[in-house]
Amino acid sequence: MTPFAKHTILAAAALIAALPLHAAVSPEEAAKLKTTLTPVGAEKAGNKAGTIPAWDGGMNKAPVGYKNGDPRPDLFPGEKPSFSINAANMTQHADKLSDGVQALMKKYPDFRVDVYPTHRTAAAPQSVYDNTFKNATRAKTLEGGFGMEGAFGGVPFPIPKDGYEAIWNQRTAWRGGNVMLPMRVWVVTADGRRAMASGGTQTLSQNFYAKDGSLEKFDGYYSLGKFVANAPGSKAGEAILALDGVSEAAPRGLWQYLVGQRRVRKAPSVAYDTPDSVTSGIGLFDEAFTLFGPIDKYELKLIGKKEMYIPYNNNRAASAKVEDLVTPNTLNPAQVRWELHRVWEVEATLAAGKRHVVPKRKYYIDEDSWQIALFDGWDAKGQLWRTNYALMLTLPDVPAVSNFVLWGGYDLQNGSYYLNMASNELPKQYEIVPPIPRSFFSPESLANEGSR
Repeated sequence: MTPFAKHTILAAAALIAALPLHAAVSPEEAAKLKTTLTPVGAEKAGNKAGTIPAWDGGMNKAPVGYKNGDPRPDLFPGEKPSFSINAANMTQHADKLSDGVQALMKKYPDFRVDVYPTHRTAAAPQSVYDNTFKNATRAKTLEGGFGMEGAFGGVPFPIPKDGYEAIWNQRTAWRGGNVMLPMRVWVVTADGRRAMASGGTQTLSQNFYAKDGSLEKFDGYYSLGKFVANAPGSKAGEAILALDGVSEAAPRGLWQYLVGQRRVRKAPSVAYDTPDSVTSGIGLFDEAFTLFGPIDKYELKLIGKKEMYIPYNNNRAASAKVEDLVTPNTLNPAQVRWELHRVWEVEATLAAGKRHVVPKRKYYIDEDSWQIALFDGWDAKGQLWRTNYALMLTLPDVPAVSNFVLWGGYDLQNGSYYLNMASNELPKQYEIVPPIPRSFFSPESLANEGSR
């Protein structure tokens, strides 16, 4: 073999190694987004049993008299549960219940799932649909699946081929663009005591959907977030800033402002299995928003699609009084709406040589919105330990469905649980705001916010 031939082979091998994990789908496959699939890749048709209806465009008009930032009304106020599932009859429905939900039923005899008629309310602006169609044939995963390129302004992989693509769809799912909301975090101990762990203002900017943006202008940071605490007194003024990117070319940025130190510092520990201080340590940082920060300690497998009962269209719960919603042992079953939807199941298993206190997780991602509705976690002994949820708020005024509010988790072993991003009894709820200056999401701005 000549030196030139050897060099050519090595160069080709290096090129192959650097290729994305999967290429984009063909134009023929992408064409399904205009026929049998919805514009974001869900099955347009209902199921054979008629218990999941066909998607007809979702809910995309604001209720009469609605003002931005007001609590969204219950969209189906006259509906009653079709049936309920509890410990006594859960075996009849086990194939459509997550392991965590079944564990809650076994642990708490009063816990139940009230199943309502299914409404496929998820919708998005036409620009999201147009960009999703473009992304289908140009988006690619990189860096072993933990990075991506070629996507902007829509679902990156509407026809996913593996778990990495499905998780990227969750990370970049349309949730309204720029959002600001007052919020509180409620924790409940095993003996039933409720307390507010944190309160403050959360600001989120989906830079991935910037109105004046494009694939060519996109700087690689898909999400910008800032939380500034104002309660309780011991935490007032604390702040967290997170900038999340789509690849190593846009490295993650994390900063904290701590009142006691009176300075901003980088905060690499606000990730993975570090106990989340915002939830008084009941949750883990990578459980925040159902998935926060890198997931590169895991191997991801796309198990497939299944029908499952998940929390959905929970506008009524979002307007409930705190004492009526956050009750001992679990959220009040009478306040939480569950529906039958198709979900993508993604299994995350700890990779060789990596460490995490939750070595196995299962994520259930709503096909219509590409957002995690439920996920479970197992400990190192293989025992089910954690079950997490998002109540899924429907925002017809946007239009969108969002799992970035009313999410939380249960510790099945010690009996505690929490509810995060709750605006119940507060003056605003998930307010859509104009584009936010990039300077707002800077360490300098964090210092100014925290020191007020």
